[in-house]
Amino acid sequence: MPTLDADTTTNEVIAQVSLAGKLALVTGASSGLGVETSRALTSAGAGVIMSARDQGKLDAAMAEVREAVPSAELEPLLMDLADLDSVRSAAARVLETYQAVDLLINNAGVMACPLMRTTQGYEMQFGTNHLGHFLFTALVAPALIAAAPARVVNLSSGGHKFANVNLDDPNYLRRDYDKWQAYGESKTANILFTVGLDARLRDRGVRAYAVHPGVIMTGLARHMQEADFKLLSERAPGEAPLSFKSVEQGAATSVWAAVAPELADKGGIYLENCQIGKPAVQGADSGVESYALDATAAERLWALSETLVGQSFDL
Repeated sequence: MPTLDADTTTNEVIAQVSLAGKLALVTGASSGLGVETSRALTSAGAGVIMSARDQGKLDAAMAEVREAVPSAELEPLLMDLADLDSVRSAAARVLETYQAVDLLINNAGVMACPLMRTTQGYEMQFGTNHLGHFLFTALVAPALIAAAPARVVNLSSGGHKFANVNLDDPNYLRRDYDKWQAYGESKTANILFTVGLDARLRDRGVRAYAVHPGVIMTGLARHMQEADFKLLSERAPGEAPLSFKSVEQGAATSVWAAVAPELADKGGIYLENCQIGKPAVQGADSGVESYALDATAAERLWALSETLVGQSFDL
């Protein structure tokens, strides 16, 4: 196989891979990376549960995947990650309907939104990007364990470099709100959650990976204005201008994390450009910050997350 890199597409990753008999679940599957990830997995023979919060958009996305892959086996799952009651109901439906889930791609997210709150009152980016996925993953863990070897792929971002997670005030109750700082904190939380999840489930055959997809123009950027792209370029550590990927290139690392045989005995790691991310170097826009892989911080975040969702998990 040729060397995989930033230009690699989903079709190149999935070529020669068979996922026949496997079941994947993709959150945020109504647009962008979620649709492309679902398409790629079905093209390799996997059944895919496509999850989103809007029925109309989900129906359209499923139709798009079926048009590309007529043999696609798809199931819808309505879930609003910004409402923990909705998350619990969706997880219960999964466990009632499916004995085993081989791949969980936690793809959904919000980025750089104004100060907003989830149904339970949590800051929207932390609440949706992290807490919703934390709860859903922990609840459906029995289905992942039943499918072992199984994998969980958590979409993070190079934006984790903007900020470490603030474990004392994650919901901006006592701080001035900065949407990019909040985004960075939620993306760091995604990586720390990956570290904590892998530590709990690796001995049971479930591995977890955090993925930076790159910068892609998708619906995720719906809250962004021209000034935001300028600010994003200024905050990015690298000196080069922002480099954009196609959706097919952006989803490639998620698909690679889900299927790459060379990752079978690895987990709790950060992936980018279809490679294992290297430690961050000052001034570079690639790599993973050490605070995002800190095992002690991961345990603190896990305990805090259990408190916020009001449920403990013995995984």
